[in-house]
Order: sequence, then C-alpha cells, then structure tokens
Amino acid sequence: MQDAISLIDDFTQKHPDIDVQFVSLPENEARAKITASVASGGGEFDVVMISNYETPLWAPNGWLTDLEPYIAKTDGYAPDDFVPTIKDALTVDGSMYSVPFYGESAFLVYRQDLFDEAGLTMPEHPSWDDVRDFASTLHDPDAGMSGIALRGLAGWGENLAPMSTVINTFGGCWFDMDWAPQLSSPEVHDAVSMYVDTLRSYGQPGAATSGFGECLTRFSQGNAAMWFDASSMVSGVENPDSSTVVGKTGYALGPTLETPYAGWLYSWALAIPETSQKKDAAWEFIAWMTHPDYFQLVGNEVGWEALPPGSRLSTYEIPEYAELSKNYAKPTLDSMENSTQENSMTVEVPYDGLQNVVIPEFQDLGTRVGQQFSAAIAGQKSVDEALKQSQGFAESVARTYGWEG
Repeated sequence: MQDAISLIDDFTQKHPDIDVQFVSLPENEARAKITASVASGGGEFDVVMISNYETPLWAPNGWLTDLEPYIAKTDGYAPDDFVPTIKDALTVDGSMYSVPFYGESAFLVYRQDLFDEAGLTMPEHPSWDDVRDFASTLHDPDAGMSGIALRGLAGWGENLAPMSTVINTFGGCWFDMDWAPQLSSPEVHDAVSMYVDTLRSYGQPGAATSGFGECLTRFSQGNAAMWFDASSMVSGVENPDSSTVVGKTGYALGPTLETPYAGWLYSWALAIPETSQKKDAAWEFIAWMTHPDYFQLVGNEVGWEALPPGSRLSTYEIPEYAELSKNYAKPTLDSMENSTQENSMTVEVPYDGLQNVVIPEFQDLGTRVGQQFSAAIAGQKSVDEALKQSQGFAESVARTYGWEG
C-alpha cells in the first residue's frame, strides 16, 4: 500500500479530475473502521480494502457494488488471470464484489545459510516436529538469534491466522457440524500448547505483542532463523533496500502434522461500498491499482521485488520477477492452489475459512480468543485457562447457530 501511495502521481496524471485521499491505518484499526463504516452505510469511503472474509458476508447484505459491469468494460483487465482460488473467494453468485490487490497463503521462510552451517536440511513439506527440532538447534538468544518468529499479537487477523492453521493440521476445528464448539478438544489443546511452547522456548523477545510487521522486521534484520507466516512476506524479506537477508533465504510449505497442507488463503482486495456516490471514479482507481499494467509500473519505478504477489498468475511470468522469485514462486503458488479445507483439515465443518471462520461474529470472537492465546504466550495464564475461557466465548456464538449445549 505504501508503494501504491508513492505511485499515485501516475494515476492522477491520467485522471486529473479524480482526487484520491488515502486513509492508512494498522490492520486491526483498519478492519474496525472499515466494518463500522460499511455496515452502517456511513458513506465516507468510495473504495475500501477488505478481504475474502468480508466479501462473501457483505455482498449478500447489499453493502458492496457488483464489479462485473466495470470489469467487462475495462480494456486488458484480464480477470481470468487472477489466481483461481483467490478469484473464487472474492466471487458471490457468479460476480466479483472485490478484486485482489495481492493474495497470499502461508509458508515457511528460513535462513539457508544458517541451515548450511549447521548441516541441516529443510524438507519441502516440513512437519511441526521438524520445525521445533530446527528451532531448538538454531536458537541462540545470546547472539540475538531466535530459532523461529511467529505471531503472538492478539487479533483475529493477527495471531489467529497462523494459530488456526496449526489447529487445523493437528486435527482440530472451531465448530463441528452441529456447531458444537471444539476449542476444548484434545486436538486444539495439543495445537495451541505446541504453538505457545514453541514461541516461549525458541521464539522472539516480546512475542505476545509481535504481529506480521514485527516478525517481518525480526526476520529481515537477521534475528530469526525461521518464520512461518503469510507468503506476501517476500515483498519485504527480499527487498534489498530494507532487508539484510536477501540471498540467504529458502522457502518451504507450511508445517503440517495430520494434513498434506497447512496454509491459509487470504487476499487484501478492493471494493466499492454501495453507498459511494462516485462509483465510476472509484473503479478507475481500483482498475489502475489491480490492472496488469500496474505490475510493470511497480517494477520499473519501485523495484521488481516489490510486485504485489499472489493475485495474478502472469506476475510469475514477468522475466524480471521470475528470476527474483525462483526460490519462492513455486511454494507460493503450490500453497495457494492447495489452500482448501479438503487439503488442510481432517474434519468436516459447517463454515468456510481456514485461518478464520467466515461468520459475522468471528471478528469479535476471534479478537477475544486471540487475546486469550496472546496471554498464554506472555505467560499470564496457562493454555488450559486460555482454552476454557475461549470455549465459553465460542459457546455464546454457537447458540445463535442452533447449538443447544
């Protein structure tokens, strides 16, 4: 987004009659403000950045504008070039109601140089047992090196993103097919206990308040041997202007236990609230920022390593980017292609989502549960206490879906 803001002169030169004003906020704050505005029909935004969590919930409510008519009349827009799983996730009843700025799954980045020095080999499909063994070997806090970096910051889009995928691959889930909450199950207990213990034993200092940005800084400044997180990390990890580990990294698929894959599927996407009075201008901006031509602009003006990843298949065919991304293009696309419940979960569930539960109540539920898990990471309460409280939160939600207890 910072790159898009820096390139806005390109848009305004082509559209001198359109004034663009950005409101840029941290992730948790942005979610809350955008949700409140769109749900209430506030109308202060003509374009909002949402995701494949909000899109299928908000479109049926009539809160978002159907973008298909705009897509159809935009030369060279190529909607079929979008990564298929991402496009499907942003489509409701055959129409796209948001379009991806970038997409992501999750994978593991690691310091190839440190692995080579220690005589370690990262499998293409590592298990969590593998990762813990590697973290134990490479953890050296006296030298400022943590064995692994993981999110601990509370938030349904922060610590619960990786932690939910761990729950999935351990055989757990949020709710069973009868909407009975499962956060007190042995599988969830094992998953959360492993995650918390891994962070407390081999993780970064201040893990309980570390979100995506803090973990990116930790890894890119050479202070973590591994990091499991969003595949969009590559724009920062591989940026020579801000990262000290360029050329020292390797990539693997997300760690698993009982499933063949353990990533998530997510897209930061642009949509037009139905309340906008400037929909044509709003689409012109969205089209500029998500058009294939934008990737050439970013590459030429900012750097090829800064291309928004995971939204368009053609991105990985651009020669300059193909060369830069040769270490991470395959795990990125493999993870995104296989980020399905069939590949990443062991049980059938009544909800959509991998790193979240696509129900309106999850924003509040996920925030509450994320706070409990963060407290366990900080050592303020036990995993048992955190899960007992979380189970209670989930039970209150489950009753609205017909669970009687």
